[in-house]
Amino acid sequence: MPTPLLNDGATGVLARRHNARLKRDWDLPGYNVGSMIAHLRGKLLIKHPNQAIVETSGVGYDVTISVPTFSDLPNVGSEVALHIHTHVREDLIALYGFLRPAEKQLFEKLITVSGIGPKLAITILSGMPADEMVGAIRSNDVGRLTRIPGIGKKTAERMVLELRDKLPPQTAGPEPVIPTMSAVEEDVLSALLNLGYQRAAAEKALSTAVKSGKTQSFEVLFREAMSGLSK
Repeated sequence: MPTPLLNDGATGVLARRHNARLKRDWDLPGYNVGSMIAHLRGKLLIKHPNQAIVETSGVGYDVTISVPTFSDLPNVGSEVALHIHTHVREDLIALYGFLRPAEKQLFEKLITVSGIGPKLAITILSGMPADEMVGAIRSNDVGRLTRIPGIGKKTAERMVLELRDKLPPQTAGPEPVIPTMSAVEEDVLSALLNLGYQRAAAEKALSTAVKSGKTQSFEVLFREAMSGLSK
């Protein structure tokens, strides 16, 4: 479990130094910082329209969320699992959480657009249903996109220009929430990513190990997954 970040508003210079040190510690040769936290499961302590605090292993993680994710969160005190995008800057490591993989994927597409950072991307996802946004981008409907708070004509035009051919095909209905992994499976995946394996290969090896039907302990799954990766 990674060392928790400090809240900059509460600790000022101390927090910035602490967070900068974490960034240096995580930025190791051959290590993908963005994979540090990719999934988070734990007890939901607090939820607001743009924030959730999830406690796992005694640490409360402050996660920025969109309004659609907030609307589908369980009651405070319940277990929740979020797909996480870890955003790293020189002075900040921030977590953005999503209940559905498709929303996370759209968020990651949005932040590739010139002038759209993570905070604005969350605002965009909160201002229009994802399927409607994808439809507007595909149909070059700039006027519809400018109805989203914080989106002007130039930004809407860039969204269309830069994303029109990069978005996944639209589905006939809303995408269901993909079942989450068990805590043991999450630990194994995290260990494989920390060793430098690519996510796709690690997930495939883990899935094969799970289907083997052997005792689902961390050690057994980890060894089975490593064996699959070495073939």
